[in-house]
Amino acid sequence: MRNSYIVSVIAVVLFFISCKEKTAPAHSGGHKETVIGNDVKQLTQPANQRVIASIPVVKGISGSRIIASEVNGIVNYDTRHQTSISSRVSGRIERLLIKYNYQPVKKGELIMELYSPDLAAAQQELLYLAGTNDDAMLQRAKEKLQLAGMQPAQITAVLRSGKILYRVPVYSPATGYILEKTAAAPVVTVPQTAAPAGDGMSGMGGTGVPVNSSVSAPSATPVLLREGQYVNAGQSIFTIYQSEQLLAGFAFPPAMAAKIRNGQSILFWSDANKTDMFSGKIGLIEPVFRNGENFTLARVYLNQQGFQAGQLLTASVPVVYRNSWWLPKEAVWMQGQQAVVFIRENNVFNPVQIKTGVIDKEWIQVLSDLNGLEIAANAYYLVDSESFIKVHQSLQ
Repeated sequence: MRNSYIVSVIAVVLFFISCKEKTAPAHSGGHKETVIGNDVKQLTQPANQRVIASIPVVKGISGSRIIASEVNGIVNYDTRHQTSISSRVSGRIERLLIKYNYQPVKKGELIMELYSPDLAAAQQELLYLAGTNDDAMLQRAKEKLQLAGMQPAQITAVLRSGKILYRVPVYSPATGYILEKTAAAPVVTVPQTAAPAGDGMSGMGGTGVPVNSSVSAPSATPVLLREGQYVNAGQSIFTIYQSEQLLAGFAFPPAMAAKIRNGQSILFWSDANKTDMFSGKIGLIEPVFRNGENFTLARVYLNQQGFQAGQLLTASVPVVYRNSWWLPKEAVWMQGQQAVVFIRENNVFNPVQIKTGVIDKEWIQVLSDLNGLEIAANAYYLVDSESFIKVHQSLQ
């Protein structure tokens, strides 16, 4: 009985040993690594680098388009028709009637009264020669006073009264608006381009639409010249701009500057009354570098009446763009100064940076090659309002 019990125990032990040996090889190889397919890898990419979506796609359109672009401008004085007032002799300003810049004046209107020791000495010489019978010397004395700025009527008044005219009046030689020489004339500044940020809620509206260019209108600022100040001979004091001769200056961004030409017709209107349209031709194209920006200033000489200096204008200029790629505006995401599109590859949309040109109300000119590429029709559907798109590829 005892022997049969021992045999049973040995049999049970041998059974467990055999089972352990059979199951041991299953653990000897360790854990096997699961192979992840490409479809799963695409799902593991960050949302700001790759997007999986089922949305319509578009292809770039190649061809030429005529786009009527709007630019801003301002009515300014025509510098070809201006009159400068200079002091012909040194002296002191005894009376000044010009109180502010752009004060209207008429031809023959009194501007100021000047005291000059040189003029007083020349008048004294004139009165001395008048008591002699030397007509030739008297005539030379009159010419000397005329060259010094005195009018013939003033010289005649001195000879008739026999008294020196210490305050010599200075009259306006033209009709217009007078401006102090040290003051700056109104100019059109460079147009800027809106560059909304790509992150935050503000990035949802980024379209890169040009912002209205800022302009500086004439302002009636007080003149710096004061009574009692001294002026030198030949010093330019005032400038008179003729109000009948005006021009419109329009600032063109670099993308449009190369497309305009001298003599091109444009249509413009006043910002205060957009129903009245005016037409004109570009008379001068002037490259300008101001405030660290390059832009082009086009002048349109105004023949119509009714304009005023400082009046704000808007012009519509038709421009032909040839051999370019075009995309709908919604297909391009503006991220700061970067333009990003989502290109579909194997049902996955990858953000790619592109180069853009002019921006219309519905279309954007693309300078990069879009041949054969499928692009998301609306890039805004693929962008989170709080994400910043990471671009690792750009099209040339």
